[in-house]
Amino acid sequence: MGTDVQTRVLVTGGSIAGPAVAHELWRSGFAPTLLERAPRPRTAGQNVDVRGPAREVLRRTGLYEAVAAAGTGEVGTRFLRPDGSAYASFPVRDHPHRPGADRAGDGPTAELEILRGRLSQLLLEATGGDVEHRYGEHLVHVEHDAPGGGVDVVTSRGSREHYDLLVVAEGKRSATRDLVFTDGGRSEVTCTDRGQYVGYGRIQPSGDDDQWWRWLTAPGGRIVSLRPDDVGTTRATLAFMAPPMGLHRLGVEAQLTVLRERFADVGWQTQRVLDGFAAAPEEFYLERAEQVRTPRWSRGRVVLLGDTAWGGPTGMGTSLALLAAHVLAGELALERDRALSRGASMEPERALAAYEQRLRSYVDKTQRVRPGIPALASPKSRWGLVLLHGAHRLAATPLLRRAGERALLASTSDTVELPEYRSATTRAS
Repeated sequence: MGTDVQTRVLVTGGSIAGPAVAHELWRSGFAPTLLERAPRPRTAGQNVDVRGPAREVLRRTGLYEAVAAAGTGEVGTRFLRPDGSAYASFPVRDHPHRPGADRAGDGPTAELEILRGRLSQLLLEATGGDVEHRYGEHLVHVEHDAPGGGVDVVTSRGSREHYDLLVVAEGKRSATRDLVFTDGGRSEVTCTDRGQYVGYGRIQPSGDDDQWWRWLTAPGGRIVSLRPDDVGTTRATLAFMAPPMGLHRLGVEAQLTVLRERFADVGWQTQRVLDGFAAAPEEFYLERAEQVRTPRWSRGRVVLLGDTAWGGPTGMGTSLALLAAHVLAGELALERDRALSRGASMEPERALAAYEQRLRSYVDKTQRVRPGIPALASPKSRWGLVLLHGAHRLAATPLLRRAGERALLASTSDTVELPEYRSATTRAS
């Protein structure tokens, strides 16, 4: 494999991780192509946040100010009683532009909150005109050990193409990953069921809405939440504990029928949420909470990134995707520059091994789901709710708030070493 700046990389997946790594690869002097199964850029999605070292990644790539300016305006999280009154509140700790903001811990609402579709748009715009974006196309065949090195692929349109590297960043249910990461015809990927269905959608605002993330937990392991956005609507979630029953594979109408039955007696804003989902079915989607684990992140010159490799219900998916995109591109650039200095050929496999070695422990710890989650946060009995409310109230007190916020989230207190990746071919964003 040559060491010039035209190293060709195919990236599959156009949500967050894919555009993020395409941007990082382009900045590092590579020639990425972005492939997305959907017919157009994805604009839907709920609020996502940027935490921990991912904020530093945004600064390095020149995107921090744009992401901060596109925030949802969420000021904190409130846990509610059935009548909608708050019994525990967790306001945002610091504004992201204040000194020391990165040193302050995040609560349920992070310092940087943005809509998924808007973050994806910003990442795509950062590569507009420089990176080829192809929509309505996906891979149907991958040869990860192509003769002469590299990766041979066949797309859904019948196109046969060759790349030096393939980055798979498609999400937890990646079809491309399953074409490559198999052992004797069996998938290497483990998906652990977490016992919960979660439905998301966008609904019209009402006079009761404010800039808080409002969260109601009802008996029977049910959750209703409302969050602000910056486009004049409200983002809503309904979640409930239940054994697997294939609900995420049904059509929207059938899914909404089940939700109406499950949430019929919850009260508060639940009926408004259900009606809003039905009024905008194109904005609604439902998923099963699962934890993805892969025994390795690369095979030959195919590498996994984001939820495709480690997705789980921890709230850290976006931050880890941004961090991993930065490290992957940085390690590839280091390997290319070392090869250039030796007058040798670049060996991408060395960079892929370094990428996993640098991040694996941090990702595994960050994505580890605590025992009993999400069931403990969604108790079925009224006594369980009494205990949950007491824990929230205690966690919201000034003395215990920092520890309480950590208990509500996946841990972001551990740090990961983030090298200063510098290359002679680094381009300005």
